[in-house]
Amino acid sequence: MKITVLTVGKIKESFYREALLEYQKRLSRYCSLEIREVDDERTPDRISDTERENILKKEGGRLERLLPEGAYVITLEIEGQSYTSEAFAQKIADLGLCGQSHIVFVIGGSLGLHNSIKKRADLAVSFSKMTFPHQLMRVVLLEQIYRAFRIIQREPYHK
Repeated sequence: MKITVLTVGKIKESFYREALLEYQKRLSRYCSLEIREVDDERTPDRISDTERENILKKEGGRLERLLPEGAYVITLEIEGQSYTSEAFAQKIADLGLCGQSHIVFVIGGSLGLHNSIKKRADLAVSFSKMTFPHQLMRVVLLEQIYRAFRIIQREPYHK
């Protein structure tokens, strides 16, 4: 199975990079993992609705150009469906059994995702009703994907 994480913005903090490298290494025995980043837009502290829409549209356009045809697209959104780790693992396993060999997870920037990306998604997933930094969400996502593959393989994982 191929997993692509498509995300807005670059990882700046070394501790996030180290965690991502660790999960990339762990995941290499379960799947082919690719992380693709698009540039984020500078967001002023006080932003109008028009500015917000323009930023989301620019970032969304960059993401859209990298969405591969035929891939199953999962967006990370506060409004998305919540899963337990076991149910998330079952979803990934079911996708594989249905012939979906490429899953793309999309993480928006600090303002979220443009509606064009949300509409393109096959599934919207929420990890929490809380807001998290998008850099941290990348680490959380890789950890949950790793946990899912451990569950699918019936290997022990920390609860």
